[in-house]
Amino acid sequence: MNRTTPTQKSTKALSIALLSATFLAAGCSGIGPTRLKADQVDYARALGDAQKREILAAIVGLRFADAPSFLTVSSIIAAYTFDATGGAILNAGSGAQPNYAQASGSVSYSNHPTFTFTPTTGDAYASAYIRPLSPTLVLPLAESGIPVDLLLRITAQSIAGLQNGNALGGPNASGAPDFFLLLQALRRLQLAGELNVETRDQDHQPRIFMTLGATRSGANKQTTDDLALVRRLLHLSPKMKTYEIVYGQSADHDRIPMVTRSVLGILTDLGAQIPVPDSQVGSGATKPTIGLIGGETRPTIVVKVGEKAPPDAYVSVLYDKSNYWIDRADFDSKYAFTVVQNLMALGEVTDTAKAPVVTIPAN
Repeated sequence: MNRTTPTQKSTKALSIALLSATFLAAGCSGIGPTRLKADQVDYARALGDAQKREILAAIVGLRFADAPSFLTVSSIIAAYTFDATGGAILNAGSGAQPNYAQASGSVSYSNHPTFTFTPTTGDAYASAYIRPLSPTLVLPLAESGIPVDLLLRITAQSIAGLQNGNALGGPNASGAPDFFLLLQALRRLQLAGELNVETRDQDHQPRIFMTLGATRSGANKQTTDDLALVRRLLHLSPKMKTYEIVYGQSADHDRIPMVTRSVLGILTDLGAQIPVPDSQVGSGATKPTIGLIGGETRPTIVVKVGEKAPPDAYVSVLYDKSNYWIDRADFDSKYAFTVVQNLMALGEVTDTAKAPVVTIPAN
């Protein structure tokens, strides 16, 4: 029968203790790369959620004539600290003293991220939010597949003299019925493949063109009627198929005049469609809610208000003791909100604009 000597027992116990300490250190060494994988997604989502709340807060604030302010996240430093200690104690034993080995270890973890915000002011604020968005900036989004009726409903104040809704009220606050008939016809043509938007670089300047009825032959009656309706509403020559879109109130028969909104104009218009209690209107705190006409009575983005937002809301903000939110189940509102985010991102692009820098230590 083999017997284990005290020395062998001590050696075995010491090996176990050292092995435990090694595993502890090895586990800590892999934490950095693991956090890198998770943080790349987590911080991207956090930045997106923060931007959604900032936009909704601006929309609601403008409903009550509060000037919005925008903070750009310029840098994020994910500061992780890992401390690991380990040790082993061996007593070989002598005489009546038993032999033993003892391992000890500890791990501490801390996370103190640092965020740097830069307010948008001066020329950058004027360029991104106050100046109207150029048609050459807006219309290519229709070329990428965004519904043209939604895009123009958000960005256009007028097309060939046809007025969109006006957030400041007045006799034409709800817009011209023909404006919405035009948008519906353009959308049907887009779905039928009979509408194309193209950007051309001419004389080192971007110019935007719309082609009607040039992609198919033998169009059905609905398409033929829509082409005739669009040309009539826009006062376009039927002898042409391609028309340049220009900024302004009027143009000749081979160009489409359009007055576009600024980002602040877009947000103000969206805010004007939010229903509010009559008491707030009666007190002078805000204007009456703008309702659209011409078959487009649904708000572009449905923003609900109440004492408490649902926990699964797509985005929510608190303003003056009331919660405002967009339902997660309302796809149309979420999609329109995403289009607004994209437009704001385009408006913020300048020669000096920089994306936020995220620094994640990999241990």
